[in-house]
Amino acid sequence: MSAKRQITREQIVQAAMAIVSEQGMEALNARSVAARCGCSTQPIYLCFENLQQLKDAVEGEIQNRYNAYIAEEIKSGKYPEYKASGMGYIRFAKEQPNFFKYLFMRNRAGENDKWEQAYEFRREAQRVEKYGFDKSASGRIHTHMWVWVHGIAAMYATGFLDWDWEAVSELLTEEFFAVKEKIGGERHE
Repeated sequence: MSAKRQITREQIVQAAMAIVSEQGMEALNARSVAARCGCSTQPIYLCFENLQQLKDAVEGEIQNRYNAYIAEEIKSGKYPEYKASGMGYIRFAKEQPNFFKYLFMRNRAGENDKWEQAYEFRREAQRVEKYGFDKSASGRIHTHMWVWVHGIAAMYATGFLDWDWEAVSELLTEEFFAVKEKIGGERHE
């Protein structure tokens, strides 16, 4: 007779998410999830073939949360779409530091995807195109802004700073216009 599943896949993923949120991805293992669920490791391996499958599910959930932050910031209408995506990125780092660190501050040397080829990069560069720039200039502007926004986000994620949110907004605007003027000026020189 097969074992009865009393702990669901969703419960396991949610327990794993809580562990990663509190302690980081390095704390995620079958025993920590089992302890969080109040069970043995057997239900975990009934739902997932191995720990990597569970980590992949967690990564997917973290990516979904990140995407929700960006969508919520854009939907709020408080900022223009491109700025809203940057503010959402920073807010995600501030409010979900371990998730942010996992997505954007882990060693990526062995991974195939490079940032410039990633969907997110292309999506954000297309948002810059709405300001009248061609693909090349939009990509350059977004590269400058991403490095700058990532720096602020990383400082939030590591607890290095906790600036007033309106100050962050003003700095983001100032940087965008400076970079836009610099790149736009190069087109006309």
